[in-house]
Amino acid sequence: MELFNAFIVSLQSVWTGSGFSAFTMGHAIMIAVGLVLLYMAFVKEFEPLLLGPIAFGCILANFPGTGFLEEPGLMQAIHYGIANEIFPPLIFLGIGAMTDFGPLLARPSVLLLGAAAQIGVFVALVGAMLLGFNVQEAGAIGIIGGADGPTAIYLSIQMAPHLLGAIAVAAYSYMSLVPLIQPPIMKLLTSQKEREVQMDQLRPVTKFERVMFPIVATILISLLLPPIAALLGMLMLGNLFRESGVTDRLSDTAQNSLCNIVTIFLATGTGMTMSAESFLVPQTLLIICLGLVAFAAGTAGGVLFGKIMCRLSGWKINPLIGSAGVSAVPMAARVSQMVGMKAKPGNYLLMHAMGPNVAGVIGTAVAAGTMLAMLK
Repeated sequence: MELFNAFIVSLQSVWTGSGFSAFTMGHAIMIAVGLVLLYMAFVKEFEPLLLGPIAFGCILANFPGTGFLEEPGLMQAIHYGIANEIFPPLIFLGIGAMTDFGPLLARPSVLLLGAAAQIGVFVALVGAMLLGFNVQEAGAIGIIGGADGPTAIYLSIQMAPHLLGAIAVAAYSYMSLVPLIQPPIMKLLTSQKEREVQMDQLRPVTKFERVMFPIVATILISLLLPPIAALLGMLMLGNLFRESGVTDRLSDTAQNSLCNIVTIFLATGTGMTMSAESFLVPQTLLIICLGLVAFAAGTAGGVLFGKIMCRLSGWKINPLIGSAGVSAVPMAARVSQMVGMKAKPGNYLLMHAMGPNVAGVIGTAVAAGTMLAMLK
């Protein structure tokens, strides 16, 4: 009998120490959310490189009793890299090494399109404040409109870390849905004649211009907005590796192996902030809705300013490229190309759209720095 009682006590101990004893309906719902996100990533191929690790991190975050963030180990190290703003700048290093600023340098005026597309950030900021979020939370939510995941994470960590999971999921989800969200807005705001505008070939950009741009941009923007010096500095350092012509190994490492490793850690760690306690709140639904408003407003802002530039240039700029001012690189530029080709077969807008697209990356970083300087 004593042996049987000891066996029962052992079973009770195993049960008490297992995750099942503390498993709640909230945990079940969040694991289901993670599975849905995995389906979207790997079956529907919506940003699989980012959404996949985020989804799996979400599942891991909802196993009770793991102690991931309390005990030293890999998971705590990943969380440290996010909480202390290490991973987003490293991602920007890789993005810089992959980015060709040539189209922007060939036609600097399209920098205005990247700036105009940031209106979505401020529309969402105002909307969030009207819905009861405080000014720091509203700023972090608004940056979703820039369609730049690392910048959204960077800003959220500093201004509203408790909203990181919802903001990151909204940002990356809408980035993956660019081909579905943007075309109806672009067609609604432009005429057939505007969509058919053919643009002149871009001028050649010298190596001197390509090398000097990241240096000058880093100096000027970092002096103007010190809070984003790390983010923008890494972007421009990566681009300098690319353009210098003498650091091919560093450029290759930054845009491939390093970027891939950091992406795994950043996305998984972001998913691990999606615990049931922090995610299953009414604020999450509001953030997702505000993110869509921000993204749509940013697209509209870029297209409408593109219409103005179209007229001022004597119909030499196709307003469709304004939609690429949101910084979903290079997907937004490809959507501009796709809509332009449907309006007029043979109308190649991709390289022209890459100008405002890379300008949007800088514009979103500047918007984040402005919020940090004014609202933090």
